[in-house]
Amino acid sequence: MESILLAASLVLALLAIIQSLLLAVQTFEHRRYGRSCMARLSRHHASGHAAVFVPCKGLDVGLKENLRAVLRQDYRDYEVTFIVESCDDPACDTIRRVMAEHPWVPSQLVVAGLATKTGQKVHNLRVATADLSPWVKYLAFLDSDAGPRPQWLRVLVSRLSKPGYGAVTGYRWFVPKRHSFTNSLSYSFNCGVMSLLGRSSHYLIWGGSWGIRRKVFESIGLYEAWQGTLSDDLIASRQLCRAKLPVRFEPACVVASPMDYSPGEMFSFVRRQYLVGRFYTPGWWAFALAAATFTNLVWMGIVFLLAASLRWGTPPLWIPLETLAVLYLLSVYRGRVRQDLIDTYFPEKVSTLAAATRFDTWANPAAGLVHWLGMVGSLLGYSIGWRGIKYRMLSGGKIERIERQDDSPDRTAWGDQYEQSDEIAATKQTATKQTWYRKAG
Repeated sequence: MESILLAASLVLALLAIIQSLLLAVQTFEHRRYGRSCMARLSRHHASGHAAVFVPCKGLDVGLKENLRAVLRQDYRDYEVTFIVESCDDPACDTIRRVMAEHPWVPSQLVVAGLATKTGQKVHNLRVATADLSPWVKYLAFLDSDAGPRPQWLRVLVSRLSKPGYGAVTGYRWFVPKRHSFTNSLSYSFNCGVMSLLGRSSHYLIWGGSWGIRRKVFESIGLYEAWQGTLSDDLIASRQLCRAKLPVRFEPACVVASPMDYSPGEMFSFVRRQYLVGRFYTPGWWAFALAAATFTNLVWMGIVFLLAASLRWGTPPLWIPLETLAVLYLLSVYRGRVRQDLIDTYFPEKVSTLAAATRFDTWANPAAGLVHWLGMVGSLLGYSIGWRGIKYRMLSGGKIERIERQDDSPDRTAWGDQYEQSDEIAATKQTATKQTWYRKAG
């Protein structure tokens, strides 16, 4: 029995160290690639009319600064469309003020109306892209809680103008608005996910910062594929994968995303991300869950072996002790490498992120455990809460029911009670499309 336990301990230690070494190599490669791309921003030159779409709902942390950043891009040939579900949305006043501050940028505010069969964000995007101007060559998408750098659109269009990729994507870099344990956890596990990205994102898109050529948008039928779904980015990923058009990760399209989570909001955020993945990209969801499960069970297994060694003398104490030391040192190394990227991506935020940086460097295993627990929560359930709206999902990712927190019974939308298609609803909503329009010149 002792020999079996000893053999199992050695195998477990070896597998854990190999996995951790592979993650360290990937983190190092992400830093190398990020630095290389960010050092050559001035080399990107692009032309062609781009349409930027920014769906908004409520007053995000840093909303005004984020919207201003969208209208201050160092790319001349673009227009911006802000989309809300209702004129009563609190974001409308901020959007109008920011548009008035930048009269030289063609911009408009679209009131999309309430979604009935489709996620509200996806519905907003479908309404906004239903009637594209003939001169639009590129489509770019930003979340309202994302603050792009001035070069964001220029680099995005430059990458899209080159053959070989179906779309270009960035990712978020969380910026906690206050120092708290919950915010530090969220910051740390988000950094861990981002460090897994390399030159190719393997068809996966992050919907908060990405772009696509109009010809590709139309050829893969993305507008039609969005109908009746909750996720804009994973549906785009699925369509591009079917068309065998890879997605490029672009470091210059990494955006600062201010956040301030309570514990409940943090767990809800993590569970929602992976629950949506379970519906639309089950293969990637299962892989991510399996990898995280292995990592955390290994940590718990090594701790158990340490306790067993102290209690019964088997396995030898050096095995769990040295394994824990190696795993932790590799974790600290990955944290240091990740946090070196702040100087590359957001040098102006080094002092702001100092506390979160220390946490990610020294306490990343704790963040990994919390992240995993949120992932485990996505194993069960068919209800997803998102920005004050509750979606009841069916197998396959179709939406069964939409409920709003402030809904009266007659405003609760059941998908099978509406005979009108989303296309008809979108056409009717375009009457509000020119409200608060401001054109350059």
